[in-house]
This record gives sequence, structure tokens and C-alpha cells, in this order.
Amino acid sequence: MRILFLFTLFLLSLTSYSQNQVKKLQTQNESVLDTSKFSNSKSKKGDIYNEKASIEQYLIISSKRDTTYVDTTLSIRKDYKFNYLRKDNFELISFSNIGQTYNSLSKNLVSKSTLPLFGARARHFNYMEIEDINYYYVPTPFTELFFKTAFEQGQVLDAFFSVNTSPQFNFSIAYKGLRSLGNYQHILTSTGNLRFTTNFHTKNHRYNIRAHIVTQDLLNQENGGIKDEDIQNFESGNEDFIDRAVFDPQFENAESILRGKRFYLEHEYKFSNSTDSIANVLRAGQIISFEDKYYQFDQTQENEYFGEAFISSIVDRTTLEDFYNRFYLNFEHQVLGNFQFNLDYHNYNYGYNSVTILDNETLPNRIKESTFALGGIYSNNFGKLFVSSELKFNLNGDIKGDMFNANAQYKFTNDFQLKASLFTSSSAPSFNHLLYKSGYINYNWSNSDTYKNVNTRQFLFELNSAKIVNLTFDYTNIDNYTFFTKIDEGVNSIQSSDQINYLRVKINKEIKYGKFALENTIMYQNVIEGDNMVNVPDFISRNTLYYSNHFFKKALFLQTGVTLNYFSEYYMDAYDPLLAEFYVQNDTEIGNFPRLDFFLNAKIRQTRIFFKAEHFNAAFTGYDYFSAPNYPYRDFAIRFGLVWDFFL
Repeated sequence: MRILFLFTLFLLSLTSYSQNQVKKLQTQNESVLDTSKFSNSKSKKGDIYNEKASIEQYLIISSKRDTTYVDTTLSIRKDYKFNYLRKDNFELISFSNIGQTYNSLSKNLVSKSTLPLFGARARHFNYMEIEDINYYYVPTPFTELFFKTAFEQGQVLDAFFSVNTSPQFNFSIAYKGLRSLGNYQHILTSTGNLRFTTNFHTKNHRYNIRAHIVTQDLLNQENGGIKDEDIQNFESGNEDFIDRAVFDPQFENAESILRGKRFYLEHEYKFSNSTDSIANVLRAGQIISFEDKYYQFDQTQENEYFGEAFISSIVDRTTLEDFYNRFYLNFEHQVLGNFQFNLDYHNYNYGYNSVTILDNETLPNRIKESTFALGGIYSNNFGKLFVSSELKFNLNGDIKGDMFNANAQYKFTNDFQLKASLFTSSSAPSFNHLLYKSGYINYNWSNSDTYKNVNTRQFLFELNSAKIVNLTFDYTNIDNYTFFTKIDEGVNSIQSSDQINYLRVKINKEIKYGKFALENTIMYQNVIEGDNMVNVPDFISRNTLYYSNHFFKKALFLQTGVTLNYFSEYYMDAYDPLLAEFYVQNDTEIGNFPRLDFFLNAKIRQTRIFFKAEHFNAAFTGYDYFSAPNYPYRDFAIRFGLVWDFFL
């Protein structure tokens, strides 16, 4: 709370400063990317610029330089994104407390990285990567507040502020904080994501730079779920156990934290003015990123849940220092298209502070390497056809890797588009698979010398049409798939020599009749080969029936309805809190339970208010709902919140 109080004072001071600076803004409307796409909005001499600003001028620029603007409308899509992640979580199922991990109902087996990823993947859902950071251009100071209630004690707040001190310079600062006690014993969550971004370009647009600093700490108390003997008490609906705090979890003396900080800078110089009549443009640029992160699991006393231990008090800490530097040349030709050539340097230092000797075998404590990689990007428009491709391959080092991605998109009309893509990659498994060390005996291994690269191939097809249907089809083939599974008293890493063939079809269609609408999303999945390594439900569905209307002379816009979420029964992955990873199990089937949510959402000016009765059918459809084996899903709860935009 002290941090939030200081942050609020900081926002107020920035607002006071920016109101003085905004009078100095020129009455031109410029974007960081291409100002010619946006019309100027001039005001009379002496007027304040914000009196003429329109919503389309408040720009949001993604890491890939795609540009949108602030959207203050209320729609069913906004309801789907009103959650802790602020993303549509159709393919995820949350754990009982907000801020815990999510189980994946569908697998995204494609990674564009040619190097291993940091482990603890189950704790990365709310870890903001480079591609999650946006940049901004705003004609006047802009603030957004996101608030939502949590469970028992606490709340989640995401506060954002952005200002342009001149048409060339913007900075933003944001903090998302969460604290939630939860309904079960020892599952408190406390997280924080602090983000600072800035972007600048010269008046002639020849030089531009953007950068961000992100610090994150995600803390969870861990309890291992409820005990096997308590599952019957949970499923029976026994009144003595409706108060979930009476359950004795597997343990109550452990917590885990994922913490990281990242500095990112991207700048480029253009060798011609944006106003020049020549069609050819040459740019030179550089990207620098340094990230320092660690995952730590602490347990005051060893527990037989994880097997035998070397020591009585467990402190497992895994660290990664990751430095990345890219130099690139970009050539844009009006006819030939856009060419970019990349030279990447990557230096990483992953591991632990000491070596381990186990069964007369010495496990190393570090994986350290410097790697160079070459790559290229190409894109072009041929009338209504847009094509793009990307290639990257490592030149040296013990860890080899390559990636190729090709896309083609044809736009028949504004409402009807087709897209096809082909992706192939060869990359090492995540660091958790290559090297892991723990105070628990069964959680020690080194596979960097024996594991092969995971080879992935995927074909994807998309049809996007609001009038007809939105359809996504993808087929994935994998060699040397690497996963976690339980062996004896611990969870261990396995690499399979069998192939995996995985098919997904996702259909989305909204049907409207007057002020009523039925929004449907259905996914079918089939693991043709490798179903003992990749377990997913055959069907996932989400269906929302809702009513929309304006009231009080259109001062209030309201949406209300019911959402049904469902997935078929399958061998759902289990969760290991020590590794912070999900692992394959083939003993317990979970699913085939409906989740009904009633919602009432309203919009007043730039404020969107959300009220939801979550899982209101819990008491009368049966207590057979779980997010993972031994981890019950959320009971019925009433929650509310809002998103409030300020344009000064």
C-alpha cells in the first residue's frame, strides 16, 4: 500500500507538470511511426491543445510497431479481458486464487526463440516479456485505472499514466499490483509489475529511439493442493467443508517467487527524410536488452511430498543473466518490398552457485555461452496480398538452433480475409530441462549433453469474417518433444523419441437479433500421435447470451447476460510447485463440468463498470471442479471492478 500511495503522488505531480507542458505542444498531430497517416487538428491561438484532441489521436504502438488507439467502448470482448492477465483466457483455467498459475486447456507448442527459455514456465503467465510492452503517443496527458476485487482480502490495481512533453517525446509509467489471501490455507499471492517506457524522434524523423525498464516480482505461498483423502470431502459438498479454510493442504511452510528486471533499448537512423520524394529508404538500427531474473522456492522444513532431501530447510534459487544485442539494416523499396538483415549477439549465464555430487556423478552448476546468429525479415504488399517471412539461425556455440516463419494474407474485403503461415524451428528445451538442482534428491539432473533439439513444424490457416465466421486451423508436428512427468517420488524431465502430431480447429461466430446476441467460441483438438505426452480436452467451448442497450438518453450503455464455459474430460496436467511447472499425468481425469457466470457491465462516459457472479452454478451442478489434480477450481463468488480512462 505504501508503494501505491507513493505512486499515486508521483502521478499527481506528473499531471501537474504535464498540464504546463501541454500548452507548449505544437498543433500538429504526429505519430512515432508515420505522421502522414493522421490528419492535423489545429486550435485557435491561445487555446489549449487538449480541447481539439480526438480519441483516435491517443496512439498505442506495439513492440512490432503495429499502431492502434485507446478504445473506451464496452463490448463482450472487453468482458472476456477483464481479468488479472487483461487478456482473453479462453484456453486457460485459473487456480482458486487470483495471481496463481493457470492450467492450459490447449497447447501452444511453437516458440520463436532459437535458444532455451528460462524455466518456471507456470509462473510466467503474468510475467511481462518484451512483446508485452507498448509505447504511446498522446496529445494530452492520459491516465487509465484498472481495479478488480480479489478473494477474501486484497485487490488488484493497474494504474497507467502517459504524457507527451512535446510532439517528439513521450514517456509512460505503470504499476500493476495484487494482493489476495485466497479461500484455502496458505495460498496468499502478492505481485507487482512496474513498467516505464519512453520514445523519441527528431523533427525530421530521421532518428528515433524507444526504451523500457520493467521490474517484476511475483510471490505465491505454496500448499501443494488438498490431500488425496480430502478430495471426497470436497466433492461430496459436505457442509462442514464448504468453508475451504478447514482443509489441511499438503504443506503450509513454502513460498515461491519469480523476480526479474529488464532494460530494453531500440534505436535507428534513417538515411533520408520522411518527406523526401524518393521511394527507397535505408535504415540502420540496434536493439539492446539485458534481463536479470531468478526463481526461488523456500520451504522452512522438508516435506515427504517431494521425497527425501539433502537438508532440512529448502532454499532453491535458479538465476539467469541474459544479454542480447542486435544490429540490423533495413531497406524499403516501393516495388521490391521491405528487407531487413540482422546480426544478433546473445550471452547468457544460467544456473546455481554450487556444484552437486549425486551417485558419484558431478552435476555442473552453470550453463554459460555466447552465441552469434544471422537472420533476415522480408515483407511486401502485392495489391490485396501481403506476404512476410523471417529467418534466423545460430552460427556458433554448443546450443544450435534455427527458425523460419512465412506468412501470406489476402484481403478480399474489409470483412473477409484469409491467412496462411508455415513455421519450422529447431531449438533446445527450456533450461529447467537441461539443468536443475534442488535440496530434494529427486530434483537434480543435467541433460545438456544428452538432449537433442526439439524440432517443430506447424501449418496454420485463418479465415476472418465477422459476417460469416472466424476460423483457425493449425497442425503441429514435433520430434524430440521434452516434458515433465512423475517418476517415483519426484517429477523429472523426459525427452521422447516418438513423434507428436497435434491438430486444432477453432471457430468463433456471433449471432445478433435486435438487442440480443449469442457469442460462440468452440475448439476441437486431437492428438493424433503422442497422446500420452500431450493431454488436452477434445472440446472447449464458451457461449455467451447477452442483452445490450442504451439508457437515460444514451448516457448509460449496459450489457448483461450469462456465459457458459465447458471442456470435456481428459487427463489434465498436474502442477509441481517446486519446479513451477506442469507435468503429464495419466491417472486422474478432470473436466466435464460447466461454469456459468452472470455479468452486468455498464459504460458511463469513459468509465466501464464490471459486475460478475462467477461460477454461480457451483452448488447445484456438483463439486467436481478442479484446475489440476488436488487443486479445486473457484467456488461461487461475486466480484466487481472498473476501468476508468482520464483525458486531461
